Amino acid sequence: MAPAAPSAEVAQLLGPTRAGLLAALAQPASTAQLAARHFLSAATVSYHLGVLHRAGLVARARSGRSVLYRRTSEGSRLAGNR
Repeated sequence: MAPAAPSAEVAQLLGPTRAGLLAALAQPASTAQLAARHFLSAATVSYHLGVLHRAGLVARARSGRSVLYRRTSEGSRLAGNR
């Protein structure tokens, strides 16, 4: 699955990596899934998801041995999906 493309405005606001990760979270995903889709290290994805989480744009929940990230309503609004 190809990474979702963020809008130019969101990419300018958040930076291209964070904007791309936010756009990709239309469906919940783990750090490992996002890293593979975006050709990034898991550590890089984890760092950026932490920033998005602290900003209230993504939420996380444990699912078995994984932690799944999803957009919050504010994250979806910013990403252009209501």
